[in-house]
Amino acid sequence: MAIERMAIVGKGAVGLLYGSIAAAHLDAGAVTYVMDDARFERHRHDRTLINGVQCDIETLPVSDLASERPFDLVVLATKATGLDQALSTMEALVSPNTCIISLLNGIRSERIIAERFGWQHTVLSVAQGMDAVFLNGELTYTHPGEIRFGAAEETNPGVVDSIAAFFRRAGIPHTVEANVEHRLWTKFMLNVGINQTCMAYGGTYGTATAPGEQNRCFIAAMREAMAIARAEGIELTEQDLGDMVNLIASIDPAGMPSMAQDRVAHRRTEVEEFAGTVIRLAEQHGILVPQNRWLYDRIREIETSW
Repeated sequence: MAIERMAIVGKGAVGLLYGSIAAAHLDAGAVTYVMDDARFERHRHDRTLINGVQCDIETLPVSDLASERPFDLVVLATKATGLDQALSTMEALVSPNTCIISLLNGIRSERIIAERFGWQHTVLSVAQGMDAVFLNGELTYTHPGEIRFGAAEETNPGVVDSIAAFFRRAGIPHTVEANVEHRLWTKFMLNVGINQTCMAYGGTYGTATAPGEQNRCFIAAMREAMAIARAEGIELTEQDLGDMVNLIASIDPAGMPSMAQDRVAHRRTEVEEFAGTVIRLAEQHGILVPQNRWLYDRIREIETSW
């Protein structure tokens, strides 16, 4: 099927980044942001800048879509903490033929989505390599990164090809993964390290990759996630770990991942998706994860201080 219309649920750093790229390459009306009605009312007068340029992409409350035909592609780009509300919003956007791609952090969102909408048109995916920072209504970035995605076991034939064809037309950097499950866990390992370290220390990509305590935390947390992945049957390697460290070293050292931005803005973090998941799986497999236990406690302590 040809994808012509894309709805994005989530208007933060990732949603704005890829939505603005697509809108610059496609016809008017091809990209729409959709919010639940309460969120729309809170943000309807917000002014959003993307690298200094006003973002004028259409944003609609979900109640306005009752008479609209469903979208061909729904991109979920909220934080993991907003997943439940996003699923309710998606009810008005998804038909039996709508393709779904989730750019949420962690390793759980696609399964949760498929429980409600089915696996047939849902793919597995990650967004990585971007240095986007979204604070005070302004998104800045120099590296757009890319979306890496592939079929789950029950994804219908042709769905991945349809999304890839749309991304090519939309100018969205992407790679189709033959082993997307491995990619999903590699990104999870990276987030467990970089997101949580920068949040716990108030650091940046540069401080986490420079020699010192933050770097030791970054690497130790990833090694624990690697051990969990292997216990779950995913063979992450030292090469995978080294590739992720090099990826972070290649982007703006002054930039910061989403959880570090949450610390600045006093927003609830995704620690449950990272250290929380590592700890739960570690208990199932009898694996020691002291670095992630420390990160979990430290991040919760910081959140409580707000």
